[in-house]
Amino acid sequence: MDRSSHTRSRRTIPVVAAAAAAALLVAGCSSSSGGKKADEAGNGISAGKASTPRMTVAMITHAAPGDTFWDTIRKGAQAAAAKDNVKLIYSSDPNGPNQANLVQNAIDQKVDGIAVTLAKPDAVKGAVAKAEQAGIPVVGFNSGVDDWKKQGLLEYFGQDETIAGEAFGRRLNQAGAKHTVCVIMEQGQVALEARCAGVKKTFSGKTDILYVNGTDMPSVKSTITAKLKTDSSIDYVTTLGAPFAMTAIQSIADAGSKAKLATFDLNKDAVGAIQSGKIQWAIDQQPFLQGYLSVDSLWLYKTNGNFSGGSSSPVLTGPAFVDKSNVEKIAQYAAKGTR
Repeated sequence: MDRSSHTRSRRTIPVVAAAAAAALLVAGCSSSSGGKKADEAGNGISAGKASTPRMTVAMITHAAPGDTFWDTIRKGAQAAAAKDNVKLIYSSDPNGPNQANLVQNAIDQKVDGIAVTLAKPDAVKGAVAKAEQAGIPVVGFNSGVDDWKKQGLLEYFGQDETIAGEAFGRRLNQAGAKHTVCVIMEQGQVALEARCAGVKKTFSGKTDILYVNGTDMPSVKSTITAKLKTDSSIDYVTTLGAPFAMTAIQSIADAGSKAKLATFDLNKDAVGAIQSGKIQWAIDQQPFLQGYLSVDSLWLYKTNGNFSGGSSSPVLTGPAFVDKSNVEKIAQYAAKGTR
């Protein structure tokens, strides 16, 4: 496929999706895992209540324990579930076969819809096919932009990680960087690998790939520190998640390195670090929106036969750069855990 032409055809989709999502905020609500808890989970985001029949949606992700990025995804899903009178069943496992088992569990529970990440698409392919054979609509989000159509998913919500990586690499060029280390916290995870591949493609300097164990943050810290001590020519550290960026700040200090730091993804702490100058910029893929649209799209499909992107194009939620020039605009939302 000609990626450049494919990309041009998709760039207007997020605008349409955002407008549609805003329009939908006049519609419905009731529960995620149950009324009051779902309302509280929305962090004050209210939008009326749907009068449509109760439905059940399973959201299945590859989230690793302790990764706060997924808290934001889940909050978005809960907000949509509360609006749409949806019972939300959330589960996660970073292991591909285990994630496939979670999909099978959802099938066995006869849910009305499934939202799933395709971080390791081959591992969940068979389970996704079984869901579709059972007549359960499946949408993808966050990971699997190159695989969702192959697996017959109805829709996809997220960013194209290769495009995001390429944009990051160009930003490194603008910053005058010469040597970056791209830190991957889960080897073989397609979205993470695509990010660093994109960086390497457009960055005119040297790109090193550093694999770390994302489930062991002390190990992440020591591995990055050792890399920086070993090679003083590294002038930029590239991390692929906000918690790892915060750890990299400590690694840079411990190594006595002069390297600067930039990252993919946001959380409250990362926003503060951008404000203080410890992080130069972050790429925001809007995880709250990914979670929200995934659940809301299944409600729309069941109640009105709608599907975003015409089942042929993904709905892009990023990438967007956040730096000192615009961080104040989203800081208030990051403080609430929704950005």
